[in-house]
Amino acid sequence: MESSLYEHSISVILNNQHSSGAYVASPSFAPYRYSWFRDGAFIAYAMDLAGEHESARRFHEWAGRTILRYESKISRCIENAHRGIPPTEKDCFHCRFTVEGMEGDDEWANHQLDGLGTWLWAMIQHLKMSGFSAMPESWQRAVALVRRYLTALWPFPCFDCWEENGERLHTYTLAAIYGGLQAAADLWGDQRARETAEEIRSFVLENAVQEGHLVKFVGSREIDANLLGVATPYRLLSAEESLMRSTVGRIEKELRSPGGGLHRYQRDTYYGGGEWILLTAWLGWYYVDTGQLERAQGIKAWVETQATPEGDLPEQVPVNLNDPSYYPVWLERFGTIATPLLWSHAEYLILCEALQARLTGSTLKGPQS
Repeated sequence: MESSLYEHSISVILNNQHSSGAYVASPSFAPYRYSWFRDGAFIAYAMDLAGEHESARRFHEWAGRTILRYESKISRCIENAHRGIPPTEKDCFHCRFTVEGMEGDDEWANHQLDGLGTWLWAMIQHLKMSGFSAMPESWQRAVALVRRYLTALWPFPCFDCWEENGERLHTYTLAAIYGGLQAAADLWGDQRARETAEEIRSFVLENAVQEGHLVKFVGSREIDANLLGVATPYRLLSAEESLMRSTVGRIEKELRSPGGGLHRYQRDTYYGGGEWILLTAWLGWYYVDTGQLERAQGIKAWVETQATPEGDLPEQVPVNLNDPSYYPVWLERFGTIATPLLWSHAEYLILCEALQARLTGSTLKGPQS
Protein backbone atom coordinates (compact mmCIF):
# COMPACT_ATOMS: atom_id res chain seq x y z
CA MET A 1 0.00 0.00 0.00
CA GLU A 2 3.07 2.24 -0.34
CA SER A 3 2.31 3.17 -3.95
CA SER A 4 3.20 6.79 -4.64
CA LEU A 5 -0.09 7.15 -6.53
CA TYR A 6 -1.92 5.86 -3.47
CA GLU A 7 -0.39 8.51 -1.24
CA HIS A 8 -0.78 11.19 -3.88
CA SER A 9 -4.47 10.29 -4.30
CA ILE A 10 -5.08 10.89 -0.61
CA SER A 11 -3.27 14.23 -0.86
CA VAL A 12 -5.27 15.30 -3.92
CA ILE A 13 -8.51 14.58 -2.09
CA LEU A 14 -7.51 16.27 1.17
CA ASN A 15 -6.12 19.30 -0.64
CA ASN A 16 -9.39 19.74 -2.50
CA GLN A 17 -11.69 19.39 0.49
CA HIS A 18 -13.09 22.78 1.40
CA SER A 19 -13.19 23.93 5.00
CA SER A 20 -16.96 23.33 4.82
CA GLY A 21 -16.31 19.61 4.31
CA ALA A 22 -17.31 19.59 0.63
CA TYR A 23 -15.08 17.87 -1.92
CA VAL A 24 -14.53 19.84 -5.14
CA ALA A 25 -15.07 17.39 -8.00
CA SER A 26 -12.20 18.81 -10.08
CA PRO A 27 -10.41 22.04 -9.17
CA SER A 28 -9.04 22.73 -12.66
CA PHE A 29 -12.24 22.19 -14.68
CA ALA A 30 -14.71 25.06 -14.34
CA PRO A 31 -17.98 23.07 -14.66
CA TYR A 32 -16.75 20.68 -11.94
CA ARG A 33 -15.81 23.26 -9.30
CA TYR A 34 -18.80 22.10 -7.32
CA SER A 35 -19.54 19.28 -4.93
CA TRP A 36 -21.76 16.39 -5.99
CA PHE A 37 -23.39 13.99 -3.57
CA ARG A 38 -22.48 11.09 -5.87
CA ASP A 39 -18.79 11.91 -6.28
CA GLY A 40 -18.49 13.02 -2.69
CA ALA A 41 -20.03 9.84 -1.32
CA PHE A 42 -17.52 7.63 -3.15
CA ILE A 43 -14.67 9.95 -2.18
CA ALA A 44 -15.73 9.81 1.49
CA TYR A 45 -15.95 6.01 1.28
CA ALA A 46 -12.41 5.89 -0.12
CA MET A 47 -11.22 8.16 2.69
CA ASP A 48 -12.81 5.86 5.26
CA LEU A 49 -11.08 2.84 3.71
CA ALA A 50 -7.79 4.73 3.82
CA GLY A 51 -8.30 5.53 7.50
CA GLU A 52 -9.03 9.23 6.89
CA HIS A 53 -12.25 9.13 8.90
CA GLU A 54 -12.15 12.79 9.85
CA SER A 55 -12.23 13.79 6.19
CA ALA A 56 -15.21 11.51 5.56
CA ARG A 57 -16.99 12.80 8.66
CA ARG A 58 -16.61 16.40 7.52
CA PHE A 59 -18.12 15.57 4.13
CA HIS A 60 -21.09 13.81 5.69
CA GLU A 61 -21.65 16.75 8.01
CA TRP A 62 -21.64 19.08 4.99
CA ALA A 63 -24.09 16.78 3.20
CA GLY A 64 -26.44 16.70 6.18
CA ARG A 65 -26.40 20.49 6.48
CA THR A 66 -27.08 20.86 2.76
CA ILE A 67 -30.03 18.46 2.87
CA LEU A 68 -31.59 20.25 5.82
CA ARG A 69 -31.09 23.64 4.19
CA TYR A 70 -33.54 22.49 1.50
CA GLU A 71 -35.86 20.56 3.81
CA SER A 72 -38.98 22.46 2.77
CA LYS A 73 -38.27 21.86 -0.93
CA ILE A 74 -37.66 18.14 -0.32
CA SER A 75 -40.85 17.84 1.77
CA ARG A 76 -42.88 19.54 -0.94
CA CYS A 77 -41.49 17.11 -3.52
CA ILE A 78 -42.46 14.16 -1.31
CA GLU A 79 -46.00 15.48 -0.88
CA ASN A 80 -46.38 15.95 -4.63
CA ALA A 81 -45.04 12.46 -5.33
CA HIS A 82 -47.61 10.96 -2.97
CA ARG A 83 -50.26 12.70 -5.09
CA GLY A 84 -48.74 11.26 -8.27
CA ILE A 85 -47.19 14.56 -9.35
CA PRO A 86 -43.69 14.10 -10.79
CA PRO A 87 -40.93 16.41 -9.55
CA THR A 88 -40.13 19.51 -11.58
CA GLU A 89 -36.70 20.94 -12.18
CA LYS A 90 -37.65 23.84 -9.93
CA ASP A 91 -38.78 21.71 -7.00
CA CYS A 92 -36.32 18.81 -7.03
CA PHE A 93 -33.32 18.52 -4.74
CA HIS A 94 -30.24 19.38 -6.79
CA CYS A 95 -27.33 17.05 -7.49
CA ARG A 96 -24.45 19.56 -7.23
CA PHE A 97 -23.79 22.43 -4.90
CA THR A 98 -21.27 25.13 -4.16
CA VAL A 99 -18.80 24.29 -1.44
CA GLU A 100 -20.98 26.35 0.90
CA GLY A 101 -23.88 23.99 0.19
CA MET A 102 -25.87 26.32 -2.06
CA GLU A 103 -27.58 25.37 -5.31
CA GLY A 104 -25.89 26.52 -8.49
CA ASP A 105 -27.88 29.06 -10.47
CA ASP A 106 -26.86 27.91 -13.95
CA GLU A 107 -28.81 25.41 -16.03
CA TRP A 108 -27.99 21.79 -15.15
CA ALA A 109 -29.53 18.31 -15.16
CA ASN A 110 -30.34 18.68 -11.49
CA HIS A 111 -32.84 15.90 -10.77
CA GLN A 112 -30.61 12.90 -10.01
CA LEU A 113 -31.54 10.38 -7.33
CA ASP A 114 -28.46 8.13 -7.45
CA GLY A 115 -26.36 10.64 -5.52
CA LEU A 116 -28.65 10.58 -2.50
CA GLY A 117 -28.86 6.79 -2.58
CA THR A 118 -25.09 6.56 -2.70
CA TRP A 119 -24.72 9.14 0.07
CA LEU A 120 -27.05 7.17 2.34
CA TRP A 121 -25.06 3.99 1.61
CA ALA A 122 -21.68 5.69 2.14
CA MET A 123 -22.77 7.48 5.30
CA ILE A 124 -23.80 4.16 6.84
CA GLN A 125 -20.46 2.63 5.81
CA HIS A 126 -18.82 5.57 7.58
CA LEU A 127 -20.72 4.87 10.78
CA LYS A 128 -19.59 1.24 10.66
CA MET A 129 -15.95 1.93 9.78
CA SER A 130 -15.31 4.89 12.05
CA GLY A 131 -16.89 3.41 15.16
CA PHE A 132 -19.16 6.44 15.35
CA SER A 133 -21.77 5.00 17.71
CA ALA A 134 -24.28 7.84 17.92
CA MET A 135 -25.43 10.07 15.09
CA PRO A 136 -25.95 13.76 15.80
CA GLU A 137 -29.58 14.80 15.77
CA SER A 138 -29.03 16.77 12.54
CA TRP A 139 -27.72 13.66 10.78
CA GLN A 140 -30.75 11.70 11.95
CA ARG A 141 -33.08 14.33 10.51
CA ALA A 142 -31.20 14.38 7.19
CA VAL A 143 -31.21 10.59 6.92
CA ALA A 144 -34.93 10.37 7.68
CA LEU A 145 -35.67 13.01 5.06
CA VAL A 146 -33.58 11.28 2.40
CA ARG A 147 -35.19 7.91 3.14
CA ARG A 148 -38.65 9.48 2.68
CA TYR A 149 -37.55 11.28 -0.49
CA LEU A 150 -36.09 8.18 -2.13
CA THR A 151 -39.05 6.04 -1.09
CA ALA A 152 -41.47 8.50 -2.65
CA LEU A 153 -39.57 9.41 -5.82
CA TRP A 154 -37.91 6.24 -7.05
CA PRO A 155 -40.75 5.33 -9.48
CA PHE A 156 -40.36 8.66 -11.32
CA PRO A 157 -37.82 9.28 -14.12
CA CYS A 158 -34.70 11.34 -13.44
CA PHE A 159 -31.31 12.00 -15.00
CA ASP A 160 -28.72 9.24 -14.73
CA CYS A 161 -25.27 9.41 -13.16
CA TRP A 162 -23.92 10.82 -16.44
CA GLU A 163 -26.55 13.58 -16.20
CA GLU A 164 -28.37 12.39 -19.30
CA ASN A 165 -31.75 10.91 -20.32
CA GLY A 166 -33.91 12.66 -17.75
CA GLU A 167 -37.06 11.00 -19.05
CA ARG A 168 -35.90 7.46 -18.20
CA LEU A 169 -35.81 5.04 -15.27
CA HIS A 170 -32.14 4.06 -14.98
CA THR A 171 -30.97 0.71 -13.71
CA TYR A 172 -27.89 2.15 -12.00
CA THR A 173 -29.94 4.84 -10.28
CA LEU A 174 -32.43 2.26 -9.00
CA ALA A 175 -29.55 0.13 -7.72
CA ALA A 176 -28.04 3.11 -5.90
CA ILE A 177 -31.38 3.85 -4.23
CA TYR A 178 -31.70 0.15 -3.36
CA GLY A 179 -28.22 0.16 -1.84
CA GLY A 180 -28.94 3.18 0.33
CA LEU A 181 -32.32 1.97 1.55
CA GLN A 182 -31.11 -1.58 2.17
CA ALA A 183 -28.14 -0.29 4.17
CA ALA A 184 -30.54 1.79 6.27
CA ALA A 185 -32.84 -1.20 6.76
CA ASP A 186 -29.95 -3.42 7.84
CA LEU A 187 -28.54 -0.90 10.31
CA TRP A 188 -31.73 0.41 11.88
CA GLY A 189 -34.29 -2.29 11.14
CA ASP A 190 -36.26 0.17 9.00
CA GLN A 191 -39.08 -1.98 7.63
CA ARG A 192 -40.39 0.67 5.22
CA ALA A 193 -36.92 1.09 3.72
CA ARG A 194 -36.58 -2.69 3.40
CA GLU A 195 -39.95 -3.03 1.69
CA THR A 196 -39.14 -0.25 -0.77
CA ALA A 197 -35.75 -1.79 -1.52
CA GLU A 198 -37.43 -5.10 -2.34
CA GLU A 199 -39.96 -3.30 -4.57
CA ILE A 200 -37.07 -1.71 -6.45
CA ARG A 201 -35.25 -5.02 -6.84
CA SER A 202 -38.37 -6.71 -8.19
CA PHE A 203 -38.94 -3.80 -10.58
CA VAL A 204 -35.39 -4.02 -11.93
CA LEU A 205 -35.57 -7.77 -12.48
CA GLU A 206 -38.92 -7.47 -14.22
CA ASN A 207 -38.20 -4.40 -16.35
CA ALA A 208 -34.45 -3.88 -16.81
CA VAL A 209 -33.34 -7.25 -18.18
CA GLN A 210 -33.00 -8.05 -21.87
CA GLU A 211 -31.54 -11.19 -23.43
CA GLY A 212 -30.13 -12.36 -20.13
CA HIS A 213 -28.36 -9.17 -19.06
CA LEU A 214 -29.17 -5.89 -17.37
CA VAL A 215 -29.73 -2.83 -19.54
CA LYS A 216 -28.88 0.86 -19.21
CA PHE A 217 -32.48 1.97 -18.58
CA VAL A 218 -35.98 0.56 -18.80
CA GLY A 219 -36.91 0.14 -22.46
CA SER A 220 -33.30 0.10 -23.67
CA ARG A 221 -31.16 -2.72 -25.03
CA GLU A 222 -27.90 -0.89 -24.34
CA ILE A 223 -25.18 -1.74 -21.87
CA ASP A 224 -23.61 0.89 -19.61
CA ALA A 225 -20.44 0.41 -17.58
CA ASN A 226 -22.18 1.94 -14.57
CA LEU A 227 -24.11 -1.34 -14.26
CA LEU A 228 -21.09 -2.65 -12.34
CA GLY A 229 -22.59 -0.79 -9.39
CA VAL A 230 -25.65 -3.04 -9.32
CA ALA A 231 -23.48 -5.60 -7.52
CA THR A 232 -20.42 -3.64 -6.43
CA PRO A 233 -21.21 -1.98 -4.10
CA TYR A 234 -25.01 -1.75 -3.99
CA ARG A 235 -25.71 -5.52 -3.83
CA LEU A 236 -29.03 -5.46 -5.66
CA LEU A 237 -27.47 -8.57 -7.19
CA SER A 238 -24.57 -10.51 -5.77
CA ALA A 239 -21.34 -10.22 -7.75
CA GLU A 240 -21.42 -13.96 -8.49
CA GLU A 241 -25.02 -14.11 -9.70
CA SER A 242 -25.43 -15.37 -13.27
CA LEU A 243 -27.33 -12.25 -14.38
CA MET A 244 -24.55 -10.05 -13.04
CA ARG A 245 -21.82 -12.16 -14.63
CA SER A 246 -23.65 -12.02 -17.95
CA THR A 247 -23.95 -8.25 -17.66
CA VAL A 248 -20.26 -7.81 -16.85
CA GLY A 249 -19.42 -10.09 -19.77
CA ARG A 250 -21.27 -7.73 -22.10
CA ILE A 251 -19.53 -4.73 -20.54
CA GLU A 252 -16.14 -6.35 -21.11
CA LYS A 253 -16.98 -7.30 -24.69
CA GLU A 254 -18.67 -4.08 -25.82
CA LEU A 255 -17.08 -1.34 -23.71
CA ARG A 256 -13.52 -2.33 -22.89
CA SER A 257 -10.66 -1.75 -25.29
CA PRO A 258 -8.24 -4.73 -25.49
CA GLY A 259 -5.80 -4.31 -22.62
CA GLY A 260 -7.17 -0.86 -21.96
CA GLY A 261 -9.92 0.97 -20.14
CA LEU A 262 -13.71 1.06 -20.07
CA HIS A 263 -15.93 3.33 -22.10
CA ARG A 264 -19.18 4.53 -20.52
CA TYR A 265 -21.46 3.26 -23.29
CA GLN A 266 -21.12 2.72 -27.02
CA ARG A 267 -22.76 5.94 -28.21
CA ASP A 268 -20.91 8.19 -25.76
CA THR A 269 -19.40 11.22 -27.51
CA TYR A 270 -18.32 13.34 -24.51
CA TYR A 271 -14.74 14.27 -25.45
CA GLY A 272 -15.15 11.66 -28.17
CA GLY A 273 -16.05 8.90 -25.72
CA GLY A 274 -12.72 7.81 -24.30
CA GLU A 275 -11.67 5.34 -21.62
CA TRP A 276 -12.77 6.31 -18.11
CA ILE A 277 -10.35 5.89 -15.21
CA LEU A 278 -12.98 5.57 -12.49
CA LEU A 279 -14.98 2.97 -14.42
CA THR A 280 -11.91 0.89 -15.17
CA ALA A 281 -10.93 0.92 -11.50
CA TRP A 282 -14.55 0.00 -10.70
CA LEU A 283 -14.24 -3.06 -12.94
CA GLY A 284 -11.15 -4.00 -10.94
CA TRP A 285 -13.19 -3.63 -7.75
CA TYR A 286 -15.75 -6.03 -9.19
CA TYR A 287 -12.95 -8.46 -10.09
CA VAL A 288 -11.81 -8.42 -6.47
CA ASP A 289 -15.39 -9.17 -5.42
CA THR A 290 -15.38 -12.26 -7.63
CA GLY A 291 -11.88 -13.43 -6.70
CA GLN A 292 -10.29 -12.52 -10.04
CA LEU A 293 -7.28 -10.98 -8.36
CA GLU A 294 -4.83 -11.23 -11.24
CA ARG A 295 -7.23 -9.33 -13.49
CA ALA A 296 -7.79 -6.75 -10.75
CA GLN A 297 -4.04 -6.26 -10.38
CA GLY A 298 -3.75 -5.77 -14.13
CA ILE A 299 -6.35 -3.04 -14.01
CA LYS A 300 -4.63 -1.37 -11.06
CA ALA A 301 -1.40 -1.30 -13.09
CA TRP A 302 -3.25 0.18 -16.09
CA VAL A 303 -4.77 2.94 -13.95
CA GLU A 304 -1.34 3.81 -12.58
CA THR A 305 0.03 4.30 -16.12
CA GLN A 306 -2.72 6.87 -16.85
CA ALA A 307 -1.53 9.33 -14.21
CA THR A 308 0.09 12.55 -15.35
CA PRO A 309 3.77 13.18 -14.50
CA GLU A 310 2.44 15.05 -11.44
CA GLY A 311 0.49 11.95 -10.39
CA ASP A 312 -2.99 13.28 -11.21
CA LEU A 313 -5.70 11.03 -12.61
CA PRO A 314 -8.04 12.47 -15.27
CA GLU A 315 -11.70 11.74 -15.78
CA GLN A 316 -10.98 9.88 -19.01
CA VAL A 317 -8.15 9.37 -21.48
CA PRO A 318 -8.77 10.23 -25.14
CA VAL A 319 -7.73 6.93 -26.70
CA ASN A 320 -9.81 4.44 -28.70
CA LEU A 321 -12.47 7.13 -28.98
CA ASN A 322 -16.03 6.17 -29.89
CA ASP A 323 -16.23 9.18 -32.21
CA PRO A 324 -13.02 11.21 -32.60
CA SER A 325 -14.86 14.02 -34.38
CA TYR A 326 -16.38 15.09 -31.04
CA TYR A 327 -13.08 15.44 -29.20
CA PRO A 328 -12.22 18.92 -30.56
CA VAL A 329 -15.83 20.02 -30.04
CA TRP A 330 -15.57 19.47 -26.28
CA LEU A 331 -12.02 20.84 -26.16
CA GLU A 332 -13.28 24.10 -27.62
CA ARG A 333 -16.26 24.19 -25.27
CA PHE A 334 -14.64 23.38 -21.92
CA GLY A 335 -10.89 23.00 -22.47
CA THR A 336 -8.84 19.94 -21.62
CA ILE A 337 -10.30 16.90 -19.87
CA ALA A 338 -10.89 17.35 -16.13
CA THR A 339 -7.62 16.56 -14.32
CA PRO A 340 -7.40 15.71 -11.50
CA LEU A 341 -10.83 14.20 -10.99
CA LEU A 342 -11.25 13.34 -7.32
CA TRP A 343 -13.68 10.51 -8.11
CA SER A 344 -10.98 8.84 -10.27
CA HIS A 345 -8.53 9.03 -7.37
CA ALA A 346 -11.20 7.68 -5.02
CA GLU A 347 -11.95 4.66 -7.19
CA TYR A 348 -8.25 3.92 -7.40
CA LEU A 349 -7.99 4.01 -3.61
CA ILE A 350 -11.03 1.73 -3.29
CA LEU A 351 -9.45 -0.76 -5.69
CA CYS A 352 -6.15 -0.67 -3.79
CA GLU A 353 -7.87 -1.27 -0.46
CA ALA A 354 -10.10 -4.05 -1.83
CA LEU A 355 -7.09 -5.82 -3.37
CA GLN A 356 -4.99 -5.44 -0.24
CA ALA A 357 -7.75 -6.86 1.94
CA ARG A 358 -8.26 -9.85 -0.35
CA LEU A 359 -4.56 -10.58 -0.78
CA THR A 360 -3.84 -10.43 2.95
CA GLY A 361 -7.00 -12.21 4.01
CA SER A 362 -8.12 -9.24 6.07
CA THR A 363 -11.63 -7.87 6.04
CA LEU A 364 -12.45 -4.96 3.77
CA LYS A 365 -14.51 -2.55 5.80
CA GLY A 366 -17.02 -2.09 3.00
CA PRO A 367 -19.78 -4.39 1.64
CA GLN A 368 -19.08 -8.06 1.11
CA SER A 369 -21.00 -10.68 -0.84
